[in-house]
Amino acid sequence: MNYKRMVPNSISGLSLILGVVSIFLTIAHDFNWAAVFIILAVLADSCDGRAARLLGVRGEFGKELDSLCDLCSFGVAPAILIYVYGLQDLGVVGQVIAALYTFGGAMRLARFNVNAADVHGYFQGMPIPAGGCILATYVLSGYNYSSMWVAFGTLVVAYIMYSEIRYPDFKGKGNPLFLLPVAIAAAIGLYMLFTNTSAWPFICMFTYTICGILNALYIKIFNKTISA
Repeated sequence: MNYKRMVPNSISGLSLILGVVSIFLTIAHDFNWAAVFIILAVLADSCDGRAARLLGVRGEFGKELDSLCDLCSFGVAPAILIYVYGLQDLGVVGQVIAALYTFGGAMRLARFNVNAADVHGYFQGMPIPAGGCILATYVLSGYNYSSMWVAFGTLVVAYIMYSEIRYPDFKGKGNPLFLLPVAIAAAIGLYMLFTNTSAWPFICMFTYTICGILNALYIKIFNKTISA
């Protein structure tokens, strides 16, 4: 048995367990803690790949395990949370919208696994942990939008995860961030922060999300050239 492999795989397993516990907490209507456990799962997920690289044990098994854990913790758990928290008034429509979020996350993970060797320097579509985190931080934010707005936001996140919008991975040069869209996103984020300081985790995630959208629009409108 390769005990070194147990370290990153155990971290992936921890992320999965935290996601499952989040589901249990949502069922108990303990929404804040359910959201916190999703965020804790994000933190755990950020460590498994680093541990694998540090120990020199990267492999297909670990990649597949990580994706399966991600689908539960950042695809299923946030969908259940956002449905029970903010979409139940829409009935079956709310269920479908929450399910579409999970489907968008699954598609994003599948594409990531297929294209991992070809895509460098950026994320093709918003990473699913970020998608889960934006839904979780919304629950914690204190904002209380109508079910229709929550549904719209959930669908937008679902689409962005499987879109062609590039988000920087901060490791390479595949996705240039242009000054104008970054400045606009930052200005929106600062305004939101000024009006509701306690919602800073959600505001950070929201700013990150719209920065990618605005940057993609800027590239398209002004026909900017980006590397493949």
